[in-house]
Formats: sequence, C-alpha cells, structure tokens
Amino acid sequence: MGVEIIFKIAAIGILTAMINTILKKADKDEIATLTTIAGLILVLLIVLDMLVQLFDTIRALFGI
Repeated sequence: MGVEIIFKIAAIGILTAMINTILKKADKDEIATLTTIAGLILVLLIVLDMLVQLFDTIRALFGI
C-alpha cells in the first residue's frame, strides 16, 4: 500500500506541474492556479483517507 500511494501522489504532482506550465505559457494564469489547487486537494484527500485508515487501525488495536 505504501509505495503505490507515493507513486500516485508523485504522478498527480507531475501531471499538475505539466498542466500548470502549459496553461501559463498559453496565458491562462487563472486556470493554471485552479488546476494547481485541484491537484493539491486531490493529494490532501488521499492523505486524509490514509489518516482515517490509521485511526481505524488504532481504534481496532486498542478496542475502543
């Protein structure tokens, strides 16, 4: 589970950076900023899901 998530986050970052660069060269700065924010939100959702899984594991471990 660990390596796949790292690759997924890296792929989102690379794709977002490429789209951002293309849009900035096309003078679409507002849309480039929105795509960067969208990529950040996607990564934050992935990390949030991982945190939920961690807390569920801890809760099951201690029987809470």
